[in-house]
Amino acid sequence: MRSIWNGAISFGLVSIPIKLVNATESHSISFRQVHTEDNGRIRYRKFCELEDREVTQSEIGKGYEEADGTIVPITDEDLSHLPIPTARTIEIVAFVPADRIDPLQMDAAYYLAASGAPAAKPYTLLREALKRSNKVAIAKYALRGRERLGMLRVVGDAIAMHGLLWPDEVRAPEGVAPDVDVRVRDKELDLADALMDTLGEVDLEDLHDEYREALEEVVAAKAAGETPPEAPEPAKGGKVLDLMAALEKSVRAAKESRGEGAEAAETEEAQVTTLPSKKSASAARKTAAKRPTAKEAATTKKAASAKKAATAKTAKKATATKSTAKKTPAKKAAAKKTAASRKRSA
Repeated sequence: MRSIWNGAISFGLVSIPIKLVNATESHSISFRQVHTEDNGRIRYRKFCELEDREVTQSEIGKGYEEADGTIVPITDEDLSHLPIPTARTIEIVAFVPADRIDPLQMDAAYYLAASGAPAAKPYTLLREALKRSNKVAIAKYALRGRERLGMLRVVGDAIAMHGLLWPDEVRAPEGVAPDVDVRVRDKELDLADALMDTLGEVDLEDLHDEYREALEEVVAAKAAGETPPEAPEPAKGGKVLDLMAALEKSVRAAKESRGEGAEAAETEEAQVTTLPSKKSASAARKTAAKRPTAKEAATTKKAASAKKAATAKTAKKATATKSTAKKTPAKKAAAKKTAASRKRSA
């Protein structure tokens, strides 16, 4: 990989010669501006407003425009005298946990390559120190005429550097969040969790730019004099009227895309309840109307219990009276017998 910057990492009193190389590359397809009538290239020429003539690159310099439109010329010599200690040095200023870095600050990514054999030992030392500490290094460096902020971390066996925006370059999210009071129910959160679990994880290596691939097909077809393929119409999402219904539908769709549709269908079929016909429903309502209420049933039951208790008490009293009536003649007969016996003895 071609280096875009040469310098050194300043790690305390340790200096590590390095080369800066781009860690990313763009695969986007670019177009030229052409004249639609004859496909002639459209080019932009640089003209001087005062002399009204085209100028070459060697005649072009830098200038700062003030509020009143006055141009203040700035030369490369002026910039070379700026007090930037990081002109050719990536100066490490601190080591912090990785979660201290706001992802909003992250910018371009670079690899730091050791420059020559003497840099191998200090380079490896810094890499292993970062690994063992589970921290990232915060550094300052200068690139393309300005001082920048960077974050050094370990990627495999290499040290990578992410350009960072300065904290005051990140805008606060004021006025972004909804300004109305919204309450999310637990059931909605449960469905959202179910949808997240169903979608699961993905291997980022499997993701690709489908738009670029389709665009390449269009370019290839046009170059071959063929009719470019037509893209299918995107599915209409429709207006979401019920959040719960939308979540449930999303969960079902995600399950079906993962081959779980048959099992879900069986579950839904098992949970189907047959609704009664209008005639049966009417009969059921009449039957329910004839049935006593819970209060009426309790009163009736209490009265029946009292009646039963009274009947049992009367029967018991009658039995006792009958028993007494049976015992009285027997006692009289026994008394007569005793009296006769006494008379005979006399």
